[in-house]
Amino acid sequence: MVFKKIYTRGIILFLVIFNAVTAYAQISAPAIEPGVSLALARYRHSVISDIQYTLNFDIPADKNKGIEAKESISLVLKHNDQPLQLDLKQSPGKVHAIQVNNKQVPVKWEQEHLLIAPGFLRVGKNTISLQFTTGDQSLNRNDDYLYALFVPDRARTVFACFDQPDLKANYLLTLTVQAGWRALANVAIADSISQGGRTTYRFNKSDKLSTYLFSFAAGKFNSVKQLVGNRKAEFLYRETDTTKTKLSINPTFTAHKDAIDFLQQWTGIPFPFQKIGFIAIPDFQFGGMEHPGEVQYKASAVFLDDGATKDMIISRSNLFSHETAHMWFGDMVTMQWFNDVWMKEVFANFMADKITEKLMGSETFDLKFLQDHYPAAYSIDRTQGANPIRQELDNLKDAGSLYGNIIYHKAPIMMQQLELLMGKEKFRQGIQEYLKKYAYGNATWNDLIAILSKHTTTDLYTWNKVWVNQPGRPVFDEKVSYTGNKISDFKITQHPEFGAMRVWPQSFNITMVYPSYTKNITVNMKGPSIDLKEVVGLDKPLYMVFNSNGIGYGLFPVDKGSTDSLFRINNPLQRASLYISAYENMLAGRYFKPQELLSIFSKGLTLEKEETNLRLLTGYIGNIYWEFIAPADRNAMAAELEEGLWSALQQQDKPNNKKVLFRAYQDVYLTDAAKKNIYTIWQLQKPPLGVKLNEDDYTSLALSIALKSDSATGVLQMQETRIANADRKKRLEFLMPALSLNEQERDAFFNSLQEVKNRQKEAWVTTALVYLHHPLRQKTSEKYLAKSLEMVEEIQKTGDIFFPQSWLQAVFGYYQDKQAAKVVNDFLNTHPHYNPKLKAKILQNTDNLFRAQKLLN
Repeated sequence: MVFKKIYTRGIILFLVIFNAVTAYAQISAPAIEPGVSLALARYRHSVISDIQYTLNFDIPADKNKGIEAKESISLVLKHNDQPLQLDLKQSPGKVHAIQVNNKQVPVKWEQEHLLIAPGFLRVGKNTISLQFTTGDQSLNRNDDYLYALFVPDRARTVFACFDQPDLKANYLLTLTVQAGWRALANVAIADSISQGGRTTYRFNKSDKLSTYLFSFAAGKFNSVKQLVGNRKAEFLYRETDTTKTKLSINPTFTAHKDAIDFLQQWTGIPFPFQKIGFIAIPDFQFGGMEHPGEVQYKASAVFLDDGATKDMIISRSNLFSHETAHMWFGDMVTMQWFNDVWMKEVFANFMADKITEKLMGSETFDLKFLQDHYPAAYSIDRTQGANPIRQELDNLKDAGSLYGNIIYHKAPIMMQQLELLMGKEKFRQGIQEYLKKYAYGNATWNDLIAILSKHTTTDLYTWNKVWVNQPGRPVFDEKVSYTGNKISDFKITQHPEFGAMRVWPQSFNITMVYPSYTKNITVNMKGPSIDLKEVVGLDKPLYMVFNSNGIGYGLFPVDKGSTDSLFRINNPLQRASLYISAYENMLAGRYFKPQELLSIFSKGLTLEKEETNLRLLTGYIGNIYWEFIAPADRNAMAAELEEGLWSALQQQDKPNNKKVLFRAYQDVYLTDAAKKNIYTIWQLQKPPLGVKLNEDDYTSLALSIALKSDSATGVLQMQETRIANADRKKRLEFLMPALSLNEQERDAFFNSLQEVKNRQKEAWVTTALVYLHHPLRQKTSEKYLAKSLEMVEEIQKTGDIFFPQSWLQAVFGYYQDKQAAKVVNDFLNTHPHYNPKLKAKILQNTDNLFRAQKLLN
């Protein structure tokens, strides 16, 4: 017995040593390959620590000239038996010199990595110094400003680094720029020196950040500083419209203060970084990017005037809350690997929604949550290209393909279901524990689930399997039996829209409507079916509203009786839920034909008074009109729809409702009478009574006129002379060739997009593509489809994270004909080994095209 015990201990000790050696051996020799592989990331995380980057960029005023740079990297190595791979995605010829521990070493570059031989390294502290001309792919250089945007793995395009999220580092940054330029970075400016027409800014030492969160901006910006709580915050911007600046600057600071106050209270953790700062960038690629101390925003989302709709104001507040929430969720606690990138986004959206609820009330929150998240999530989850929330990722060069509506919109729905399952307080306690445990470090979804599991008796691992690790949505059906006028049986079933049988545990309400009252039934769906025993014996209702609280996720039944009374339902949330269910069922070929649903929705243009609901309704009308109505039928109904929108615009009382309807009218108009009406409004700059239009609105009108007229000339040129802001003027100049009446000029414009330099302003490109591929131009633009598909792989390599998705959506968003479907099928059939994530993007963005084939036959 004593021997056995000793023998067992010996075996255990041997296995521990063997496993440790084996584990190290498995990650000790990562292959040299493009990008940042998971194997390389794991190895480097096991041997590298205590990283600091000291960076000096000398930025010339001419954006076409190279940027000379110096860099010093300090790090600690646990082992030096393998070459050290530094990520650098640019020409090795731009690296002028490398020193390792004060010794000059040869430049050895292979497969997007600088390789430092083991003989030059030592166990313990090492210093690597470089002189180079930086690549500026991710520095977004413009004539008089630039901004660094490194998410997800783009820091390596600018400087040598360990471009993975779990190797956080401190940064010491110095920028030399043109005199008169301002600069903003993650931390405050330590000092500045101006001489010879140049200014050098030295910044303080940063907090520990992942490479994708390191950033800076410089250029001709206006600056305003205010206190946010007890911290001084700085805001840089280029907007020149004094009305917009007057109405937007103070609300921007106030919204950030409100968000910070809420998050500090909810998390129990003070604001986690040195500095608060933000910058509004013209035509920014995203809505915002959460760099600590230098949050970047799209300027058009920040600067609103007195014509802004309720939806625009709420969206701005939500955007600020989203990026502020990232300071805790993503920046302070960061995902270990980009397969969990959704974690930071789900919490940012989820917490932003909570801030909206706190500031605007639960009714506004519930309605906004439904409108913002469900249609966007369904737009992907209903397709053959649907992806799970959590995806596999072997190499960071493919990380951009993980982004999309599933992580931004399905994930918050999932999180809401999880909070309902656990209870709000238990959920909050679990999240607080998670934040405190992993503060300033990295964590995985499994780490979070392990903590949350301690705060609930529910098996979260089983729940997680279907909600997080699998794609798709359930389809719900009902079967009701009556004996006389009483319910005798009521069964709800669910099955997946695609794929193997699985069950989504969730709860939702059914509202039974009677002549003088309503009755709400809560359905706790834990299996493939449920018998609602509590309704047996109740009177037969006039109709039922399924998912009446807007919480359930999936394709729900629609009681056709409800559509007759749709606009008399008092609860705006129930109306919105019905709008969404009716539209989704129409797409699935259930209950409604496209023209039938268009007719039903059109009746609400006057009756729907809630602004955001009206926006949802008119959005669906536009989608059906352009994507699911045949051109001949569309032309036949155009006058009636135009007249209905114009009449509703006159009858609605609220200015914002009028503006929503005017935008819908502008979207759908086709007849000569409507063309004349729109042209007169634009020419005289005299909007309909009660509608406020600004410069951007009139530019949009000019673009619509150019698109929908085969004879109007000079409209865009005239509009250009009306624009005072230089950035907006350049945008219109870029768009003009895409709207030319000359087919050859449009051809030349599309062909120019094959050069990466002409795709730098991605927001401009996608807007131009929408006009280029509008249904009114498809006879001459369909020839671009095949080439557009061929370009997707390069667009992923050279563009930012949302560009492949937005490129495909802009190109295919309006098509409905068989030839376009054939182009897609031919491409997929001739590329059987195509990148699966990009194939999924193609399937997602051509889903309506293939549905139209069925719905129009």
